[in-house]
Amino acid sequence: MPWLELRLDTNAEQTELLEDALLNIGAQAVTYTDAGDQPILEPGVGEMPLWPEVIMVGLFDAATDTEVTTKMLEEALGGTPSHRWNILEERVWEMEWLKYHEPVKFGNRFWVFHEEVKDDDLPTLLLDPGLAFGTGSHPTTALCLDWIAKQPWGDNRLIDYGCGSGILAIAAALLGCKNVLCTDIDPQALMATRDNGRRNGLSDQNLALFLAGQEPESMAPANTLVANILAGPLMELAETLAGKVTLGGNICLSGILAEQGDDIVKAYQPWFANFDLTQSGDWLRVTAQRI
Repeated sequence: MPWLELRLDTNAEQTELLEDALLNIGAQAVTYTDAGDQPILEPGVGEMPLWPEVIMVGLFDAATDTEVTTKMLEEALGGTPSHRWNILEERVWEMEWLKYHEPVKFGNRFWVFHEEVKDDDLPTLLLDPGLAFGTGSHPTTALCLDWIAKQPWGDNRLIDYGCGSGILAIAAALLGCKNVLCTDIDPQALMATRDNGRRNGLSDQNLALFLAGQEPESMAPANTLVANILAGPLMELAETLAGKVTLGGNICLSGILAEQGDDIVKAYQPWFANFDLTQSGDWLRVTAQRI
């Protein structure tokens, strides 16, 4: 069934009032998008910031009388902001992301894509991110995958802290890492990791899954830890993550803006040495060795 969407140009100060008005006149859902290309890359803990200029979208049933609904909105607000109605054709929304997903090769070791790549004999990491972050196309994920592709895994033990879609953990497992633990604060991320693991022939025994903070106390440190989250949490977690890495082991951190590199190094220097910073666009990967 098609839907109708009402798009309103507004600002951060008016969003609460407009959202209430849209829901009161029959909107089934309300979403916000950035109207001015001003990304919010790392909000503070507990913050829900909005862009200064906002496009608010109300989703309505296709049978909605647009003239009557617009008049109701005008009466509720005492005027109508700049707006436009669009017909939103029915689509299989959970598959829309596939239109923008291209196969990516990492280090002549493997491909990442949603179906088998037949260009060469390299294996394909099959991925459906579900509701979790991580398709391999974002620079932070690609930086980590490039590093993972160069590691001699063998009997190494890996912790993927903030696993998201599970892409980093699964890549290591497919390259021979025998002992992989995945943790995330979001249960849906763990579900996505489990499903993507099974899609790649990995059993539940190959990928151990835990909510962050609920790992068993007896869990031994790993000789490799990857964490692709954000600089703020990475700095807050420095001592915690250090405690999860064996002496001489390696850590790989990403989700870090270029200007945050020095702060990350400073936060981890008490426990790590041999730092290496690799940049892609605005983003950094920081690797180091546990001392």
